[in-house]
Amino acid sequence: MSQDAFTDRGLTHLALVVRDLDLSRRFYETFAGLERVHERPGEGAITRVAWMADPHTNFTVVLVESSQMTDTPLGPFGHLGMACESRADLDRLAELARERGILRSPPTQSPRPVGYWTYISDPDGNTLELSYAQEIRFTALQTTR
Repeated sequence: MSQDAFTDRGLTHLALVVRDLDLSRRFYETFAGLERVHERPGEGAITRVAWMADPHTNFTVVLVESSQMTDTPLGPFGHLGMACESRADLDRLAELARERGILRSPPTQSPRPVGYWTYISDPDGNTLELSYAQEIRFTALQTTR
């Protein structure tokens, strides 16, 4: 198989500086369904790095642990968006976030193509949007044809 078969194209990842990689990894596993596919020690100001992959796409969240680097959190409006399998799944995760004190906004039904959504805060103050029936792919396909 040629190297081209393994060469990425398009939007591949978002990198976030985190204070506690293990805490952030568990957050993204729990609330976004991401799976750790790579982890390595860091160098210099970076302690460790983990790649958290979305099992449904080729998009990855790269968690970069550092006590020396600082970064502006993504949010409160800027966010990483993840689609849930069902409205009930979104409601369950929103309730779990509420119990943990990290729910930024309650689940809200918006008109098409936005759908049903909620915002929650990750351990470093970044915003994660969970959505259901958000028509991003459908809308994008309609405008590119």
